[in-house]
Amino acid sequence: MIMKGLILLLLMVAGRASHSNAQKLNESQIPVIVKHAFEKKYPGIKAGWDREDSNYEANFTHNGRAMSTVIDKSGTIVETEIQISVSELPVVVRDYMKKNYPGLKIEDAARIVRSNGEVNYEAEVHGKDVVFDVNGKFIKEMKD
Repeated sequence: MIMKGLILLLLMVAGRASHSNAQKLNESQIPVIVKHAFEKKYPGIKAGWDREDSNYEANFTHNGRAMSTVIDKSGTIVETEIQISVSELPVVVRDYMKKNYPGLKIEDAARIVRSNGEVNYEAEVHGKDVVFDVNGKFIKEMKD
């Protein structure tokens, strides 16, 4: 019974990982200009790296929070995502989620800051990322 449960858990994790567009990379596969941009913004922080489409994503912890930053091949930071607690989402976002996803629990929440200063919020529920603007207005829903 324990073995069956373990196998099921491993299959679920593998299935979730296979839906991701990200490709794990070794630090040696990251262009110098990309690493320098990250090190300039976050000196002394170690990151795990992924390839996401044509960009590079650094996953790390800063000030006790899980974060990621997407950097393009020219070394420009495209966006930074900061994991937040569900209670840190704007009330209007939480209300929207309760109304439009009744009975589903928000699994993860994030604050996303784009290079132009635009701020978005993201609530993950049942394999979907639901994105809102800074004022909590619904923007889109994406498959996670």
